[in-house]
Amino acid sequence: MSRLIWFNGQLIPAAEARVGVYDHGVLYGDGIFEGIRQYHGRVFEKSAHVRRFFDSAKGIRLAVPYTASQVDAALEETLAANNLQDSYLRLVATRGINDLGISPTNVTNPCVFIIADSIQMYPAELYRDGMPIVTATTIRSHPNSLSPKIKSLNYLNNIAAKWEALDAGVREAVMLNHLGYVCECTADNIFIVRHGELATPCEESGILVGITRGVVLNLARAGGIPIAETNLTRHDLYIADECFITGTGAEIVPITSIDRRTIGTGKPGPITQRLIAAFQKKVREP
Repeated sequence: MSRLIWFNGQLIPAAEARVGVYDHGVLYGDGIFEGIRQYHGRVFEKSAHVRRFFDSAKGIRLAVPYTASQVDAALEETLAANNLQDSYLRLVATRGINDLGISPTNVTNPCVFIIADSIQMYPAELYRDGMPIVTATTIRSHPNSLSPKIKSLNYLNNIAAKWEALDAGVREAVMLNHLGYVCECTADNIFIVRHGELATPCEESGILVGITRGVVLNLARAGGIPIAETNLTRHDLYIADECFITGTGAEIVPITSIDRRTIGTGKPGPITQRLIAAFQKKVREP
């Protein structure tokens, strides 16, 4: 089935959706995006994603030519046109077209498009049995170079760390920040459990403040699980009783070893499983 893409206000076949070679999103990664999930016909945490989309745009001084309510409606229009009930949405805005100079001052016509499709970040057995990860030598970009709260189109830093994971024979890697503290994985936030307490790197660590991360923290609070948002070290990861990662595409994935060191019992732990169950229940709420 050929998907329809919402492209600058119109629904067009995916094969006809084109971003120009002079677009600064292509030339310089000058743009932003959001990954959004739809469950049972409902866009999950839609307002939070749309808000972050416009915050990212403001952060790089990109004037999105649509209002938040228009983007909200465009997401629903895209899903309806593709007759989807459970899907993944990619909302993107590029700076637009200009000459080959890096200056953004004369760039016109930002390009905004929405892709609706399926996504499978990891095989089903990894959600059941957990998966191994490694620590990357590539560190997360310094927060003073580009705010980690901006979900930009430039993911080369993350891709370099992803190569390290793949070269090590695993699917994900933990990235440290410039101070040596645990930051996040290449595409996911990370959590550990130690003595019944749930811990995750704080915003000041330089993380992208994930939407799913926030949902999991709220589920933990509702379930009476103690929480700490704090600086974590690799040692904290190694001695954790449990570990898992979260993301819009990934949802919640148990981690059973880091750098070939077994985490806990080497199987998904009870708090991890409890939060997975709570998350699955939440995303299917009417």
